[in-house]
Amino acid sequence: MAQLVRTETSQPAPPPARRSLRPSWAWIGVLPFFGFVAAFLFYPALSIVVQTFFDRERRPTLQNLLDLNQPFIISSYVYTIELSAVTAVVGGLLGFLLAYAVTIGRLPGWVRSSLLTFSGVASNFAGVPLAFAFIATLGQLGLVTQALKSLGISLYPSFSLYSFWGLAITYIYFQIPLMVLIMAPALDGLRPEWREAAENLGASGWQYWRQIALPILLPSILGTTALLFGNAFGAHATAFALTGGGSQGNVVTILIGAQLSSDALANPGLGNALAFGMIVIMTATIGLYTWLRRRSERWIQ
Repeated sequence: MAQLVRTETSQPAPPPARRSLRPSWAWIGVLPFFGFVAAFLFYPALSIVVQTFFDRERRPTLQNLLDLNQPFIISSYVYTIELSAVTAVVGGLLGFLLAYAVTIGRLPGWVRSSLLTFSGVASNFAGVPLAFAFIATLGQLGLVTQALKSLGISLYPSFSLYSFWGLAITYIYFQIPLMVLIMAPALDGLRPEWREAAENLGASGWQYWRQIALPILLPSILGTTALLFGNAFGAHATAFALTGGGSQGNVVTILIGAQLSSDALANPGLGNALAFGMIVIMTATIGLYTWLRRRSERWIQ
């Protein structure tokens, strides 16, 4: 035995693998991606940040940031934050229930595949086409509006598609499918052994969800809700197409467009400062989503 041990320990260790000094050509495949990100993400963001601190004569100034304290700008940020929060919470709740139904609710397989396919399309169906679809459906002469009117139910003037709740309903249309797409893999990650172990220990279904499943899914739910908030906060084309840039659609993105391109009210410095504030909010939202997502992945793996 001692001889065998000596024989095993006396074997020379294998030589360390030599690292190849030849450059990897795989980098060529990702160079277009980095070029695209630099041209359409980092350069515009850096340009906005730099131009925020210069006036029309290209002199350094902080006046653009100080002008953000004006009442109509503060009300615009409050309006946009409230709109984004409402659509994120409602869209997140309904999207979670839909994702639960198709993953754990034991619905037929074709329902899951159909819903996920529709969610992939609907989550990207925004902008002018979405606004036109809702005008044709819930506008004053829309199909649903006229159908309800024929039944004696009049939506207008108590409801308006061009008001806060009209915008909220339109945003929720693309918030729900985005929640479904993100939460379905997270719900699939719940292992059946966890529920079986809880049931063997005498836990009810409500106790399993309250003490095991929800604590595991909570970072993913909160992170996805934060992502929905950022998704609504950055929406521009849908709100502009619905409101035409009027005062009813007092969202930040429309205000930025008015300051950068309007003939009468153009103030590029203030527009860049508004965009700078929006970048700060979006960066915080994405950072919160990334942090919560990493916490949830520790359990789902």
